[in-house]
Amino acid sequence: MLVAAAVCPCPPLLVPEVAAGAAPELAAARAACADALGVLAAARPDRLVVVGPLESEGSRTYPSGARGTFCGFGVPVDVCLGADTGAGARAEGAGAGAELPYGLAVGAWLLQRTQWAVAPVEGLGVGDGLTAERCAALGRGLTEDAGRVAMLVLGDASACRTLKAPGYLDERAAPFDAEIGRALGAADLTALHALDAELARELKVSGRAPWQTLAGAADGAGLGGTLLYEDAPYGVGYVVAAWS
Repeated sequence: MLVAAAVCPCPPLLVPEVAAGAAPELAAARAACADALGVLAAARPDRLVVVGPLESEGSRTYPSGARGTFCGFGVPVDVCLGADTGAGARAEGAGAGAELPYGLAVGAWLLQRTQWAVAPVEGLGVGDGLTAERCAALGRGLTEDAGRVAMLVLGDASACRTLKAPGYLDERAAPFDAEIGRALGAADLTALHALDAELARELKVSGRAPWQTLAGAADGAGLGGTLLYEDAPYGVGYVVAAWS
């Protein structure tokens, strides 16, 4: 069963080397993410599943030891998901050794930053094309086995919050993000299941599928939520929440 969850944003700028020290606006987000991971550690799970956006279709699993890098952002920073076992990704239609997508790479960096050693780690990437029903089914599948499962869920809210945002200004973005912050802070599963996938896509929301996967995993778990951070630096909505 699901015993705890941490919801964090996944901009590569969270990694100080990527930001080149020029992102003080994200210091509070980093601190909130560390607090959320502390909630996961306190739950003493048997297994931690890191869920994040996948840029391709479908879903893909990544075992402990899967690797990622931020070299594409101009810095030689490499990360490893959980214990370094030399393993690659297990994925339908993909060969062993597939690199972590950027969202899961940020999750791996957060875990390394907090020196996670509580429980084994695995990863799940979920594509934007997955329906709410499919995401929920994937989430339920994560908690079918016996044991205490925790989740670190990565994803950003709208990238259309300001004129200088990556997606330019969309007047629908702020109210959409406000509802996301409320739902994640309250662990409102009904609201998360009901997120409009098409609207989320138009608003360039990367977290919709990961959040709906979390909602599926949390069905029946009775978890409560706490909103730890909500802001939109650089015109992109970032939310940090902890469920326990």
